[in-house]
Amino acid sequence: MDTAFNQRRRRDLIVAACFAVIAALVPLFVKDVYVQNIMVLTLMYAALSQSWNILSGYCGQISLGHALYFGLGAYTTALLFTKFGVLPWFGMLGGGLISAVIAMVLGYPCFRLRGHYFVIATIVIAEIALLLFQNWDWAGAALGIDIPVRGDSWLKFQFTRSKLPYFYFALGLACVAWLVTWWLEDSKWGYWWRAVKDNPDAAESLGVVVFNSKMGAAAVSAFLTAVGGAFYAQFVSYIDPESVMGFQFSLLMALPAVLGGIGTLWGPVLGAVILIPLTELTRSFIGGSGRGVDLIVYGTLIVLISLARPEGLVGLFSPRRKEPAR
Repeated sequence: MDTAFNQRRRRDLIVAACFAVIAALVPLFVKDVYVQNIMVLTLMYAALSQSWNILSGYCGQISLGHALYFGLGAYTTALLFTKFGVLPWFGMLGGGLISAVIAMVLGYPCFRLRGHYFVIATIVIAEIALLLFQNWDWAGAALGIDIPVRGDSWLKFQFTRSKLPYFYFALGLACVAWLVTWWLEDSKWGYWWRAVKDNPDAAESLGVVVFNSKMGAAAVSAFLTAVGGAFYAQFVSYIDPESVMGFQFSLLMALPAVLGGIGTLWGPVLGAVILIPLTELTRSFIGGSGRGVDLIVYGTLIVLISLARPEGLVGLFSPRRKEPAR
């Protein structure tokens, strides 16, 4: 069994490397800026959903407030750059560390809640943060922050002539999030998280430190999510509270993993590859007259997948177990 498990992990790593190489070559043939923009967003949400999946999928702590960490990463980078001239790379690191600390601070009371109480708590905390930033004058309040463009440069992580640098950074971020998940999956923490998800009481009786394992998952998940928020701030060059801390971001992080397969290595990637292009194409071709159509499509897809494959899209690539004859 161990041999088969190790072979599967090596196969996953090889497949991921092949996909990464193919993805890196795609922009050389796709010159359309609009399509490149969709590819950047798809990779970004693949990384964000993978980050969300660490806490909610593997550890079983369903969060619908991850927009808080996304927004913290975006605001930390934007404020440090516009107010003090700090390079975005330090802003990304700072935003990630701040988000990880806040995730653990918030986790101290929230991880004592279970089920829908925890979910509601994450939503409420994220909405409170949104209101605070909307009224925080130093951070631009509701008007937001316009990040000044100071020429194309990797040092300042700003590019106006091409989206390719953003694409390759988003690809790198998605690969890092996937590799972190791949590594954690077979680590002590990965086994702890799955045990906590299945039965916290039984896990604790076997020596798992349930509270610490949840705190660790929250810190890793928040750090990676904040880095994604920092990247998004540099990508769009303008942020306001609603554009980086709105509830829709929490949903868009969760939906790819739910559709693709929550608590799986490939689920967030598959879900993002389907949902994000679908979102952007719906907005482009239907526009204002089709407001809400993307949500209808999301719901329909999730219902169909839930009926056909409750384990998500990843179930399409694994054979069904036959029920024993009675």
